[in-house]
Amino acid sequence: MKVVTFAGVSKRFDGGSHGYAVRNLDLHIGQGELVAVVGKTGCGKSTMFNLLIGLIAPTDGVIRVLGSNPFADFDALAGKIGVVFQNDRLLPWRSALDNVAYGLELRHVAKERRLAVGRDWLKRLGLEVHSEKYPHSLSGGMRQRVSIARAFATDPEILLCDEPFSALDELTGASLRSEFRRLVQETHKTGIFVTHSIGEAIDIGDRILVFCAPGHVAAEFAVPEALRELGEEGLKQRILDVMGGTGA
Repeated sequence: MKVVTFAGVSKRFDGGSHGYAVRNLDLHIGQGELVAVVGKTGCGKSTMFNLLIGLIAPTDGVIRVLGSNPFADFDALAGKIGVVFQNDRLLPWRSALDNVAYGLELRHVAKERRLAVGRDWLKRLGLEVHSEKYPHSLSGGMRQRVSIARAFATDPEILLCDEPFSALDELTGASLRSEFRRLVQETHKTGIFVTHSIGEAIDIGDRILVFCAPGHVAAEFAVPEALRELGEEGLKQRILDVMGGTGA
């Protein structure tokens, strides 16, 4: 079952032929997949992200997320997509627990229930003893764990991540990538992970979509098969070649 489909999607911002951020984008993501989207800065990843969550409408083409048009039917997808951003975007006046429970509060879930769910997700992410702390007293890695817990707490069908670990040190980022992948698999979610790092895409994705400007899928790789055929360094080089010779 396809949960995300882009068919012939273009997005033009200035009205001219050179203003395309995304052009003739075709992609699909199946239920239960964990897909990494990798590409250089300016290749259209962020525009694809904003189209997918319904913040902007395409100039041309069709987008369907869980069967709905994410821009025209924005409310129909409420609670069905959990987002982890590059910055944790925690509310500084709320404790870790109250931040995790915030999405459920917006959906009018009873206080006792939403706090129980929040505690469970903080426990899963190793933050149970920090539940009453405020964001200013948590490390960057802890704050992103809270952000991940908040995204999972609403029990969305799709988890969408926009370079969530790029500001963290390598060891913390690697640990969180592993935990995120494990949680997506355990909860049978569909995950979409946007990154500029080739190594991160290989670490986290079952499938990698390589974006090039103006935003389109220039190549895709099934990670297990590609690793068997090319090895990790060979796969990195293949992706680097598609991206145009620069990457991370």
